[in-house]
Amino acid sequence: MVKKKKKVEEETEEEGMSLDDAFGDDEDVSYAESKPRKEKKKKKVEEDLDEELDEIEESSKSVDIDRSKIKIKQSKPISKVKKGDKIKIDGKEYEVDAHYVLMEHGSTNEMALEVFDSKNDKDYQLRYFDDQVEGTLELYELQEILYVKRAFSKLEW
Repeated sequence: MVKKKKKVEEETEEEGMSLDDAFGDDEDVSYAESKPRKEKKKKKVEEDLDEELDEIEESSKSVDIDRSKIKIKQSKPISKVKKGDKIKIDGKEYEVDAHYVLMEHGSTNEMALEVFDSKNDKDYQLRYFDDQVEGTLELYELQEILYVKRAFSKLEW
């Protein structure tokens, strides 16, 4: 039993005094005001990125696509296009990187076909709705972190 009492005494000694005891007599003490936060350099970087994104968004708003002028040549249904296949957009060849459901909309799915240009190291997305492929095809180019809509006139796979 003696050993147990020693352990209890040791534990209470390690705890120290409570906050009330430690700061109980500090009514007449005045503490310094906290320093104002300095603006970090990140704010400048974030503002620059915001400006860049605003410029990209403005440039993408002006893209008008005349769907009647778009020519599509299919060797197989678009749903059968898979990774590694080749696609030509306006005569330039791209390789398919992925084909997946971007978003489900009840009875229809919004699909994304990711393609890339290995020569120029650029990524693109062809987006469409699976029940209205020809009427809904849109091309997007990846710029920084944002996909920007691009015009095109001829598509082959």
